[in-house]
Amino acid sequence: MSSATSRVYIARLAGTAVFDPIGDLVGRVRDVVMIMPAKGAPRAVGLVVEVPGRRRVFLPLTRVTSIDAGQVISTGLVNMRRFEQRVMETLAIGELLERTVEFVDGSGTAKLLDLAMEKQRSRDWRVTKLFVRRDSHQKNPFGIRKRGETVVVDLDEVTGLAVVGSDQGAALLIATYASLKPADLADALHDLGPARRLEVAGALDDERLADVLEELPEDDQVELLSALERGRAADILEAMQPDDAADLLGDLPDEQAAELLGLMEPEEARDVRRLLAYDDYTAGGLMTTEPVIVGPETAIASALAMVRREDLTPALASLVFVVRPPLETPTGKLLGVVHIQRMLREAPHTTVGAVVDSAVEAVRPEVHLSKVSRLMAAYNILAVPVVDSERRLLGAISIDDVLDHLLPEDWREGSDDADAPAGAGVADG
Repeated sequence: MSSATSRVYIARLAGTAVFDPIGDLVGRVRDVVMIMPAKGAPRAVGLVVEVPGRRRVFLPLTRVTSIDAGQVISTGLVNMRRFEQRVMETLAIGELLERTVEFVDGSGTAKLLDLAMEKQRSRDWRVTKLFVRRDSHQKNPFGIRKRGETVVVDLDEVTGLAVVGSDQGAALLIATYASLKPADLADALHDLGPARRLEVAGALDDERLADVLEELPEDDQVELLSALERGRAADILEAMQPDDAADLLGDLPDEQAAELLGLMEPEEARDVRRLLAYDDYTAGGLMTTEPVIVGPETAIASALAMVRREDLTPALASLVFVVRPPLETPTGKLLGVVHIQRMLREAPHTTVGAVVDSAVEAVRPEVHLSKVSRLMAAYNILAVPVVDSERRLLGAISIDDVLDHLLPEDWREGSDDADAPAGAGVADG
């Protein structure tokens, strides 16, 4: 900053673009790393920056030359090693927002909405102001009772900032990350401490949490699901894709998995039980039982409406599977597939049966992952049907499921400098 008293509100930094000295985009700010001393003002030491590839790295504030007009300018090379929070560090957005603080004048408590940091003459960044919302029906210092009043206060006007309150909420953090895709929110969740991670997970709605769980590393999935109340854990499993739910249940102790299956709706549990019967690295273990399935008489306009569903991955939305009734897996005989590109070239009233590709390659559920991946590569396809001996459709394998099993088990967690972008240097800090 150009001035020693320039003030930056930390919550507003979330999503701010970070540029290098020549104007190239480095990434976007996701959090601010703080050191919380027993006495004195908290010190900001760096930014958590999300760089291409969804990797979160640490950018020391000593390498920040400007924070202004919705952008951060850095200098020097960036250490591309994945950020790992140290014991003495606190994430301002992830762990401090909505913390309960108490006014030293005895006028009540408040929720922390934001923190302002200022650059000191020593070049350190220190928290100097807090933006808080008073708890409802409390009197301000002038004796006037106001509901939910928001005020900016000096750091020494409140206590409790450095203490994790048992009633700390997560709504503001979730609002800060509302625009993130599930995979990005999963990364943010992974970087939080276990207690805060559970708080945030508990505050997410079922659909959002299910989407995020599908993107988390296995250890985080098991930890979060096991910590949830059993009824809600079953609801989350129902909201997940059947294949992802089956993978997660397969990582749980048998007794716990059986209990959760028993709490799920019978129809949802049935599909998951079918998938659990297959080995992980077979077509049956990889497939989802909920691809887009239509009868041959379905109009192309209707089929296109079905592939617009938000819960479909791009791979599964790329084609529809045409079968004889029944249309739920296991279906009647598989007639073939129709790719979305073909449907877009046809009149809306044309039936899918008139343009079906009947030469599609299908696999049996016991086929190994290696054969499935070779088939996808050979024919440049994004999804493969899985059929039984009578060619009834059992499910479909999408390219994202194949990649998920071909990549190293810890791929979601990133790695160190071994896979950093070419030319990335290592900075201090």
